Amino acid sequence: MSANPQTEAFAVPPNRLLITFSVMLATTMQAIDTTIANVALPHIQGAMSATRDQVSWVLTSYIVAAAIMTPTTGFLAARFGRKRLFMAAVGGFIMASMAAGAAANLGQLVFFRLMQGVFGASLVPLSQAVLLDNYPRSQHGRAIAIWGVGVMIGPVIGPALGGWLTETLSWRWVFYINLPVGLLALAGLGLFVKRTYRQKKLPFDWLGFSLLSLSIEALQMMLDRGQSLDWFSSPEIITEAILGVLCLYLFIIHIMTAQRVFLNPALFADRNLSTGLTFMFLVGIILLSTMALLPPYLQNLKGWPVVTTGLVLAPRGLGMMMGMMLMGRLTEKVDIRLLIGGGLAAMSFSLWQMSLFSLDVGPRDIIWTGFVQGLGLGSIFVPMGVITFATLDQRYRTEATALFSLVRNIGSSIGVSITFALLARNIQINHSEIGAHVTAFTALTALPGLDSQAMLALLDAQVNRQAASIGYINDFRFLMMVCIFAAPLLLLLKAPVRVQALQDAPAPA
Repeated sequence: MSANPQTEAFAVPPNRLLITFSVMLATTMQAIDTTIANVALPHIQGAMSATRDQVSWVLTSYIVAAAIMTPTTGFLAARFGRKRLFMAAVGGFIMASMAAGAAANLGQLVFFRLMQGVFGASLVPLSQAVLLDNYPRSQHGRAIAIWGVGVMIGPVIGPALGGWLTETLSWRWVFYINLPVGLLALAGLGLFVKRTYRQKKLPFDWLGFSLLSLSIEALQMMLDRGQSLDWFSSPEIITEAILGVLCLYLFIIHIMTAQRVFLNPALFADRNLSTGLTFMFLVGIILLSTMALLPPYLQNLKGWPVVTTGLVLAPRGLGMMMGMMLMGRLTEKVDIRLLIGGGLAAMSFSLWQMSLFSLDVGPRDIIWTGFVQGLGLGSIFVPMGVITFATLDQRYRTEATALFSLVRNIGSSIGVSITFALLARNIQINHSEIGAHVTAFTALTALPGLDSQAMLALLDAQVNRQAASIGYINDFRFLMMVCIFAAPLLLLLKAPVRVQALQDAPAPA
């Protein structure tokens, strides 16, 4: 029996293992940075004298920059060469990480986190492309599995590593840790990855890119600063809202009328793609929101050490990894829409359980609800990545995968902003309502033997804790409602009818 011609024609690179190792280092570095800073947020907030909604910019600035720059990866790789872009991205990510660790104030930290997102945006799609180039088509499934482990290991070890570094050294080391990992990846890329052909005169739709970027940035600033500036009573918020909506409108008009556009409007004619993008936007709202809410909840309200916080959050990433591995085997055997529905049900159940938390919640409850939620997320990503592209014309897949990643990142950024804004608003409302029931009689009954000043201080602290606890619970309930709202979209998805469509579908970037 003759060998597979595709296998015979493919020349295995002599340093494939070293290439794989170098690429995975870069991927893992970027993936870890999406969660490693979460557990350090309360420490950063204290060190920078920032409010709760201000410190959320440390997360959203990174996500927004990555969301904006991800769709440009294909153009930049073709224009400057994949190896050059990859090495520039890793080098820039290292420098931005070191600068973030040395930041003297919140403004500097947010700016350098934004630069991390700019350079880190291309690391995941480039690592996927390099891996596929170094494996024959018959082994692309294995390559995608390796790539998926690198992407998903970040949520597993990120919280625990971030907690340990913050507790034993400083919160600044959650950024400094990228230096040794990045330098090792940079050396491997420089020595073993081959250069690709450069298209020096390749045009790019700078107008479309600029309009979309301005729209995303303006709307994100509106969400981040709205609560502190009392929303539309502020001229700044009104200006940002008008600019965001106007630029989005002009972007839509541009892609519908121009010849060479940033996003081809023909993409949205595919029902599965349009539905999948909407679905992933809603899932993106949940993806990072709970990981942003739980560290301050556990550290500020419960008083848990940062290391403990990191350890109890790690099972969420483990659940995501297990869900993705399990779904990789089931997508060819079970209706994909049922798998996605099961993932949604698991996420909704875990968020419902989290909405029942109290100040007496223990580590076991945090661990099992996080694991179930991660299992649900992992059960959604793989089948959704398959069905979204199953009916799409192959010539649109490069743009579609970039758009898939873009809407997920935008959803994550908006989710973090909305949940922190709701949290701040609910705490104010809850504090007023609870405080209205506190009288001199109840104070004397609850805290006998104290002078008036000490009694008032203790009572105010208890009212704040209870108000904040209810605020977090309301956020978890809001995220549960987002899950429920996404469920009817499954009815709009068409089941793939061709086995080849399933085999050729790209993994979600």
